[in-house]
Parts: sequence; structure tokens; C-alpha cells
Amino acid sequence: MAEGANSEAEAPSLEEVLGWSGHRLDDIAGGAVGKVEGAYVDVQTGRPEWLLSRMGRFGHYCLVPARDAVAGVGRVWTPYTREQIRKAPRIEPKSELTKEKELELLNFYGIGGEAGRSAELADRGGGATTARPAA
Repeated sequence: MAEGANSEAEAPSLEEVLGWSGHRLDDIAGGAVGKVEGAYVDVQTGRPEWLLSRMGRFGHYCLVPARDAVAGVGRVWTPYTREQIRKAPRIEPKSELTKEKELELLNFYGIGGEAGRSAELADRGGGATTARPAA
């Protein structure tokens, strides 16, 4: 899905995203990728930006963009392939994200650039905490 495909009104709410915890995470083709374990929110707005996902029962954790995810029937679908998600930079649960780490993640998913989340981060200082686990 192209950057900005979801408008602000269509992006999932924090309440909605928190309700996805425990749901199966599926890729764009419907194949199982992992399990949603939580969400990361913007430190300034509180808006959900990332889904924390565990890759397999004993696997590593990574973040997947929340803005274009949709859910239903105990599953969350994301517009990325299983292979891409599994190769995403790993993260320690409960760690905060800095501007640099978020930009790295956005570039990894091909949604970096001068719009969307990248544009929102542009005015924040280097090393600034930009996202944290949702409470």
C-alpha cells in the first residue's frame, strides 16, 4: 500500500489497536507472520504508529506500521509480505523509539521520504524519543 493511502480518519484508533493484542498478524497474502503483542504510540499525540509483533512462539520481536493495518475475526492484516516483516529490524519490547530508529524502520518498510510519519518526525530533535509502548 502506498504511503498516505489511509487518511487520518481511516487510521485505526488507539483503542482499536490495543484490542488487537493477541491477534494473529497476517501478511498481504493472508499468510501467518506472527502475533500482535502490543502497540507503540507517538509520544506527543498518543496516536498508534507501530504494532509490536512476535515472530513465532519463541521468535524475535519487531514493529510493523499500524496506520495501514486492518483487523477482523482475530486477525490483523498488514500490506507487507511475510518475508519483509520477518527481516524487519528487531526490537526489545518495552524499549522506546528514537527519531533515528523510527526513520530506519520507515525506510525499511519503504515509507520514508518527505510525507507521512517521516514528515511528522522532521521537526523533532536528533536522539529524541518519538514513540513508546502503549500503556
